[in-house]
Amino acid sequence: MARDKLHDVVRNALEKDGWTITDDPLRLVVGADTMLVDLAAERLIAAERNEELIAVEIKGYDEPSTIHGFHGVIGQYLHYRLALEETHPNRKLYLAIPDAVFDTFFQREFAQLSIKRNAVALLVYNVEQEAILHDKHARGY
Repeated sequence: MARDKLHDVVRNALEKDGWTITDDPLRLVVGADTMLVDLAAERLIAAERNEELIAVEIKGYDEPSTIHGFHGVIGQYLHYRLALEETHPNRKLYLAIPDAVFDTFFQREFAQLSIKRNAVALLVYNVEQEAILHDKHARGY
């Protein structure tokens, strides 16, 4: 598996945000197929005394054709989400993207439509600050 060049940026940002990295990568096995999601993390929710569990697929979008890369990313996200539902049903999947990409490409009509229709949860991060800026659930996009 080739790591995204921003892997460590997102890992550091999650840790700064209070997450504990549990898997790097998270291995998903469904039948004869194995998939690797970039990171898995957990965080204690003090008020509820429960743990919040997430998996994060990291994308930096440095491909020449952003729309072409987007097609692949959405397909990958949907397959990972399906595998998580089978193997780790308590873990929520996020697609981590840089804020510069969120503020440009992800504001386009087709990107917004696809994110909403496919219920993609976004984790937006800043590369320079190594910080999670916000998460966006498809319904509140």
